Amino acid sequence: MNTCQWRRECKARPMESLELWQYLLIATGAFAVGLGKGGLPGVGNVTVVLMALALPAKASVGVLLPILISADIVAVIVYRRHANWSYIVKLAPWTIIGVLGGYLVFSYVNDSAVRILIGSVLLSMTAIHFIRKWLRDSSKGEDKLPHHPAFVGGTGIIGGFATMIANAAGPVAALYFIASGLPKYAYIGTSAWFFFLVNVFKVPFMMDLGIIHLESLGLSASFMLYSVLGALIGPRIVRHINQRLFEVLIWVFVVIGGLKLILP
Repeated sequence: MNTCQWRRECKARPMESLELWQYLLIATGAFAVGLGKGGLPGVGNVTVVLMALALPAKASVGVLLPILISADIVAVIVYRRHANWSYIVKLAPWTIIGVLGGYLVFSYVNDSAVRILIGSVLLSMTAIHFIRKWLRDSSKGEDKLPHHPAFVGGTGIIGGFATMIANAAGPVAALYFIASGLPKYAYIGTSAWFFFLVNVFKVPFMMDLGIIHLESLGLSASFMLYSVLGALIGPRIVRHINQRLFEVLIWVFVVIGGLKLILP
């Protein structure tokens, strides 16, 4: 079984059939993708919530992926010279295993189960974020995480599964790259290339599952401009907001959205 069992769950509705509230949620989610690439942390998970609330859960994953790739291309162009490929090579095989695991799970679950999976992934990513923050605070501002191969393999597999199920591997990948001690721009450049390559790798699997198709690509393309605008505006917003308050609000929204996806 390698195609969508419930075709109505995987099909994204055509642009002209979207209701206003759906359009606004998807547009806001696409804009948030750009904000994340523009320097606002934690926004990417908000996008996952908004898309899953606006569309059937499986369809939302397929519509979001090309939007993410378009934003990844911008990030790669800007930070292309700052990537440290040795760290990408170490993490990639384990991430592929996680992606394949997510692909197999996606093949056998319906839309309701995917909503629960997406919500669970988001809440797990939130927990990882705050655990990392606690570890950093208890270590006087330094991230003290293991460099053991088991840590690399674990983060890769979990991240691959999370990105295949919900396009939400950011916090897991951050654990690995930050633990590696990469300088600021090397961290950004390495992450940009890693997410670009992983997201492109996922496309054939999404197509095989029937989650990405001509209709979904058309819908994705309709909202890519919002992600570009977000990427351009993001750096300006960063200078004029209370960063701590903003991050708190973002994570509160992610938790509420994750619970809404899980609970009936």
